[in-house]
Amino acid sequence: MLQILRILRKHIKAILFSTIIVGLMSAFASFYLITPKYSATTEILVNRKLSSQMQGAQFQQAQADVQMISTYKDIITSPTVLREVNKVMKDKPGYPGTVSKLKKVIKIDSSQNSQVFSVTTKLSNAKTAAKTSNEIAKVFKNKIGKIMSINNVSIVSEADITNKPVSPRKTINIIAGIVIGILLGIVVAFLIELNDRTVRSERFITDDLGLRNLGFVSEIKQRDIVKNVKRKKAKLVIGTNQNRNTRRV
Repeated sequence: MLQILRILRKHIKAILFSTIIVGLMSAFASFYLITPKYSATTEILVNRKLSSQMQGAQFQQAQADVQMISTYKDIITSPTVLREVNKVMKDKPGYPGTVSKLKKVIKIDSSQNSQVFSVTTKLSNAKTAAKTSNEIAKVFKNKIGKIMSINNVSIVSEADITNKPVSPRKTINIIAGIVIGILLGIVVAFLIELNDRTVRSERFITDDLGLRNLGFVSEIKQRDIVKNVKRKKAKLVIGTNQNRNTRRV
């Protein structure tokens, strides 16, 4: 553990540099490169009416309606519905442009034991996202009666325009970038340490390599050499001046 801390302390500059660089890259991508996406949701209720003779089976009918939601999901994402939506929305800003691409940006959710399900569209334009979700609900309401003989479809709430993007999540992206930067810096620190062949102790030579230590060569810094040269020059000048003064006497 102490050795690991020593390695991290030794390469702390590399770790900090990696953290700053990756964090800045993540922030730049989140603010300037990734296109913001806006989400809009429409809620739909499909409740089949019962005849007066079937009122006693109302609970069973409600449970059947809940189970039918998965079928409604398939109908909404089918070409029968999406082609009609595509005809209306194809020229709007931020719209995907094709039925296949539209299908990829639609998400349909439902709560457990609830007859209400939601249609959510995520696009690069907030107004188009809201209009697309509402148009999907409208077309589904018109088509479902012919497909399954169901006439009791209600749009519980239409999609509103939300100007706050749901992606990218800038704060999360920046935090993730910082964490990745730290991990990358740690990996680089250990790789540098593993590839460092510098002999740093006498014990490594004698014990690990089984060699005889013949002596040490000390490292002299350049500034120490300059100081020594200047000191010797000063002494030489002082000695020369003293000799001149002696001769004059």
